[in-house]
This record gives sequence, structure tokens and C-alpha cells, in this order.
Amino acid sequence: MYSILDIDLDYFNQMPEPPLRLEQLLDWAGCPVSVVVEHHNEAFARWRTRWQTHGIAPSHILHVDAHHDMMDQRPQTNIANFMFHAMRIWPRCRVHWLVQHPIDSPAMWLEDEMWDAFRRRFSSGPHRPTRWPQPNLVSVCTSPGFVSQKLREQLLEVVSQFAATGQKGRCRTKEFIRHGKPCS
Repeated sequence: MYSILDIDLDYFNQMPEPPLRLEQLLDWAGCPVSVVVEHHNEAFARWRTRWQTHGIAPSHILHVDAHHDMMDQRPQTNIANFMFHAMRIWPRCRVHWLVQHPIDSPAMWLEDEMWDAFRRRFSSGPHRPTRWPQPNLVSVCTSPGFVSQKLREQLLEVVSQFAATGQKGRCRTKEFIRHGKPCS
């Protein structure tokens, strides 16, 4: 079983104490953040490369985001449809959209036949499902167009404390925030 914790910082926009909530989520993960991107479809490309290289498909994706990211079925992956592509190429993967207040449903955006194929593997709600596996990979999307610079910097400060490092020691936070990627 291989699991991804996928966090979009826009999830924390309307939440009280966003840095604390992010820290609690990363504590639960028990796995360093190893992918940090600006646009969510870039995270999907990184996941796909990792699993193609190792021949392993993820069984679970905990999608922590203000959006479900299944808004169309276009063949080109973009920030609005990358989760559709993940569910399509990994047909046994379960996805839970961790969301406080869903703004809509993938059923509104996908063709009926496609949604019928996905619906048994897709769930959503404000709590992680019972016995959801801890991740083998943690990715963070900074979504600069959806998150204020101040909140983004506060949250990246937290992410930097959980970032994978290539050497002993911690990432230098200002360098992490400026470059938006883990230190090496």
C-alpha cells in the first residue's frame, strides 16, 4: 500500500490558526515533505514520475484542498483536472478530498459514465477517514494565486520544518520560502 498526502495551501484560507492546523496534519503524516510546487498539476507530474520509475501505483491519496480538482476531462493535465487524471491512470486508487465546506462536487463536472466509475473510490468530508494510511509521500502546492503572500509565508515556515533534507540539519526557512522547494 502506497499513500500520498497532497496539500494545497488554499485549504487553510478560511481556517482559524492555519499554521497550527498544518503542523498537526504534517505531524500525523510522519513523513517529510518531499515535493513543493506552485501549481497542483506539477505535483501530479512528480507523483507520476516517481511511481513510473519504481513501478508502484498509489493506493490512497488524501487530497487536502479547497477544490476537488476534477473539473474537466480534457486530455491535457491542468490545475483544475489533475485529480481526474490521477484517478483515471490509477484505477484502484482511493481519493479522499479533505474539505471543510465543499463548494461543489466532481459529479457536476464529469460525464455520468466517468463519475460512475470514480464514485466508489472517491469520498469527501472534513475528517480523515478512519484507518486512512499514513503517507509514503507528502506534496505541498503553494497556489500563489489563491493564497495571500502573508499566509503563504506563514504556512511555508511550517512546511520548512517538515521538509526532507539531503544533509543533517534543518532547511533555512528564508531560502525555502524564496525558492519554494526543500533544501538539498
